[in-house]
Order: sequence, then C-alpha cells, then structure tokens
Amino acid sequence: MDLFVQAQTQNPPKTHPLHCLTLNNTHQEQQLQLHQESSVVIMSNNNNPIAQFHQEEDQKTKTGKWYMLLLVINYLCLFVGSVSSSLLSKFYFIHKGSSRWVSTWVQSAGFPLLLLPIYLPYYLFKCNERRPFDRFTPRILMLSILIGLMLGLNNLLFSWGNSYLPVSTSSLLLSSQLIFNLILSVIIVKQKITFQNLNCVILLTLSSVLLALGSSHDRPQGLTPTKYFIGFFSTVGAGLLFALYLPVMERIYKNVHCYGMVMEMQLVMEIAATALATAGMATDGGFREMKRESKNEFDKGVKWYWMTVIGNVVTWQLCFMGTAGMVFLTSSLTGGICMTALLGMNVVGGVLVYGDEFGGVKVVSTLLCVWGFCSYVYGMYLKMKDQKELREKEEKNLGMEIAHVVAANNSV
Repeated sequence: MDLFVQAQTQNPPKTHPLHCLTLNNTHQEQQLQLHQESSVVIMSNNNNPIAQFHQEEDQKTKTGKWYMLLLVINYLCLFVGSVSSSLLSKFYFIHKGSSRWVSTWVQSAGFPLLLLPIYLPYYLFKCNERRPFDRFTPRILMLSILIGLMLGLNNLLFSWGNSYLPVSTSSLLLSSQLIFNLILSVIIVKQKITFQNLNCVILLTLSSVLLALGSSHDRPQGLTPTKYFIGFFSTVGAGLLFALYLPVMERIYKNVHCYGMVMEMQLVMEIAATALATAGMATDGGFREMKRESKNEFDKGVKWYWMTVIGNVVTWQLCFMGTAGMVFLTSSLTGGICMTALLGMNVVGGVLVYGDEFGGVKVVSTLLCVWGFCSYVYGMYLKMKDQKELREKEEKNLGMEIAHVVAANNSV
C-alpha cells in the first residue's frame, strides 16, 4: 500500500455502474440490462461477485487507514511546528536578536528537510511507485515559484509583527485570517457556508476585535505606540496573505496527483521564499551580520544563538509541511481552523514561558476562540456521521443489487 495516497476526489460518483439498473423505464428493459450486466460480471471475474464487492470494500478501508495516518502525522507536524516556532521566534527577539531578515530567512531555509519525504519513500522504503518530480510540469513549477515569493513576503510581515508584539497577542491576532479565509474559499474553491463554519469564523474574528481594542497596554517596555501599531498591522497583513495562500493552494492541489507531489511543490516554494529572504539579508549585511549578532548582541551567547536559529529552521519547516498536508488532505478552511486551534496553545505557551499578561480581554478572547473551534469540530462530526450513514446505506443497496444480479444469472 502506497503511503503517499492520492487525495480523494471532491465530487465522487454517486452511482455504482450497477446502479444503471434503476434508470430503465420498464420491467423488460430492467431484466435485459440485468442479464447483460450479470454476464459481464461472470465473464470479467471468476470469483463470486459478492466476494469481489467485499474485497473492494476492504481495500477502501485500508486506504482510509493510511489516509487517517497521514492526516494525524501532518497535524502533529503542524502542532509541534506552530507552537515551537512561535516561541523560538519570540526567544530570538527577547534576547536582543534584531534582524527581521534573519527571522524571515529561518522560516523557509529548512527546505532541504523536505527531501526526506520526497525521496525516502521511493528509494529507501520502496512504498511509492511514482518517481520524484514525475508529472511536475513547467506550469506547476511556475506557480510554485510565484506562491513561494508570496509566502516569503508573508514571512517578512510575520517577523515584523512578532518582533514587536507579545507572542500571545500576535497569536490571537492571526485568528483574524479566518474570516478572509472563508470568504476567499467561497470565491476560489466554492466552499459551502454552513452554520458551524460561519459561527466559528464570527467568534474568532470577534476575539481578534476585542483583543485589538483592549490589548495596547501590554506592549513591551520601551516600545513606542508607532512601533506597536506597525507590529499590530504587520501581523494582520500576514494573516490576510495566509488567508489567500490557503484557498489558492487548495485550488492548485485539485490538479496534484499525490501527497508526494505536494511535498515537491512545497520544496520549490520554500526555495523561492528563501531566495527572497537571502536577498533581503544581503542588503542587511548577510551572514556576516549573523556572525556579528551572535557574538556582540545576542545576550545568551553564540551557542544559544545558533541553537535558536537551527531550532527555528526545523520547527518552521514542520509547520509549513503540516499546513500543506492538511490543505491537501482536507480543505483550506479546515486547515485554517486547525491552525487556529493551536493559537490557544501559543497563548498559553507565551504566558508560561515568557510571562505575557493573561487577564481580562485575553481570557475572553481565548474563550471565544475555543468556543468557535469546538463549534466547528462538532459540525464536522455531524457531517462525517451523516456521510457514514449514507455510505452504509448505499453499500447495503449495492449489495442487494449484486445479489439480484447473481440470482437472475442463476435462473437463466
């Protein structure tokens, strides 16, 4: 079984080939179609049709298990990457790191790590029959480069915001991307609006508005109001760009054949983002500036400086890899919701690790965030339950039709 399973189609066929039995208008036509199809079944397969049906269902079940495994792995990558990268980025600035280009560069410089999920399944584990970069067209290459540049700009805005704002404030502000994510998902990928996802988006947006109105008092000591609002709006801008990135990627992934190709696109995107960040670093002193900063400015010493840089490189790559996988395996809106679910952990992490304030407005904002996410999860549970019941009903009807085919064939 190929671990790198193909994504499920957005609109699966609603009828099995045998379902054409129900489209005939007369009993005689049904009987004729019945005998024709039963003959095809017997001629094309020497096994019992019922046994063949159950075999197909078993294969679908196995595929579902691998699908769920990939989903869990990607969410774990997103969870670990999101929380860790947020805290490490703040650690860099708290201890006198000052280069926003360095903070931008580390968000994409870990792209060589993506070579592992791209090449290991084919060359080492032999669990993928598709060669790396097979079907990687020039169009996909160009799209990956353009989106990578957009991602690089998003990283820069995030660095500006994170350099000025407390990590809890920054994390909660990023939830504002959800309302734009929903709107753009409706426009770009025809996302259906339901009560659950609309309720979730409204609650999370209200959470951000409350935070904006009441959190200006928690800005770090010595930070001017001008710099605070620069950080505030830079973070909002990063959220808006990311809200656009998610549905655009979902639209592109409709033409992507498997999870391996998603990682290949992600590799090209990260290379483009790294090139943009490297060009920015060159205008700010380049890697020589990093060496000087590690010795003269970073108050934890050279060792901790490079450990912070390497930690950021790894955790940011886990975050983006998990994000891409979640969008491919589910949808852009679900990916955005899952990321928002981690904002509460980022807030708690900021409070526990850095002593960020957590009173009044932030308590209410976090509760609204949790409430909105729980609403969405409950809606997804109801949807999956209905889909399961419908699938079981269709399988039961299909089994009855196959039994009728066999009975009709035996009576001939």
